[in-house]
Parts: sequence; structure tokens; C-alpha cells
Amino acid sequence: MTKEVAVLGGGCFWCLEAVYQEIKGVEHVESGYTGGHAANPSYEQVCEGTTGHAEVVAVTFDTDKISFRELLEIFFTIHDPTTLNRQGNDVGTQYRSAIYYQSQQQKKAAEQVIAEMANVWDAPIITELSPAETYYKAEDYHQNYFRQHPLQGYCAFVVAPKVAKLRKIFTEKVIGD
Repeated sequence: MTKEVAVLGGGCFWCLEAVYQEIKGVEHVESGYTGGHAANPSYEQVCEGTTGHAEVVAVTFDTDKISFRELLEIFFTIHDPTTLNRQGNDVGTQYRSAIYYQSQQQKKAAEQVIAEMANVWDAPIITELSPAETYYKAEDYHQNYFRQHPLQGYCAFVVAPKVAKLRKIFTEKVIGD
């Protein structure tokens, strides 16, 4: 078994976390922050938009079961990579679309998928592609958020539809019940 980590930002980290927790070959998903200039930022500081961090997930996966490329195909399906610093009603640099690659192989795969996705989306892909930076785990109450609060308003109206879309489009990649 070979493990890798993918660090992805696609708006609110609760959405990405909920989606990737459903995928075969994903060992662990953790919400956090990266891409900023302040050490040990808090959620409140990140939300203010002054630290430069993006809300991200760190996805630990088994490359024998799912590839980085496949994770990116899911990523580009469940969020809008054409809106700058925005996902739906979430607005700010902390909600940017971003891939923080861990290796040159991840960078190359991301470049290929971004080029392919340019043919799928009607607007230009603005996803940031950057080398991995210092990553900070988000506060414990953000971890497993959708699983713990499925009926909370944001979860019911924003996160749940993304999970449903994943289950419909990527049926063969979703962990069976």
C-alpha cells in the first residue's frame, strides 16, 4: 500500500471533507488551513480573510485503490473552479479553488486535469496550483462536521447536495453501505 496526501481547497472544507470521506481508497480526511502567512491561524482569523489561508482538506489516500488524478476528477465535479474566491454564497480568499501539490507528479497530474476540465466548463478554470505550504489542522469541532451535523442548515442545503451529486456521478468510487 502506498499512501499519498492531496491538499485541496474548494470552498468550505465541510463540503470537501464530506465528499472525500465517501470514497474508496481514502484513508483519512482532515479539515485545515494552508496558503497563508500567519502561524497557527484560528477559524475566526481565516474567516476574516486577513491571514491569506484557504480552507482545505488533507486527503490521505491509498494509491493502489484510487489515484490523485481520480481525486481531482471528483474535485472538479463537486465545486465550481471558475469563480474567483467564491463558492456559492461563501465569498472570500479563504474559499478559493486550490490544489497544493506534494510532488512534481501531483503537479503534472493537476496540470493535465485542469487542461481537460477547461473543455468541460464554460468559463476559464481559475484554480490555484501551488506547491504544498505549511498546513494547519482546523479546530476539532470542524472535523467530521457533516457526519455530526447533517441536519444543520448549511449541511442540509449546501453539503448534502454535493454528497448526493458524488454518489450519483461516481457511484463506482463510493464506499458501499
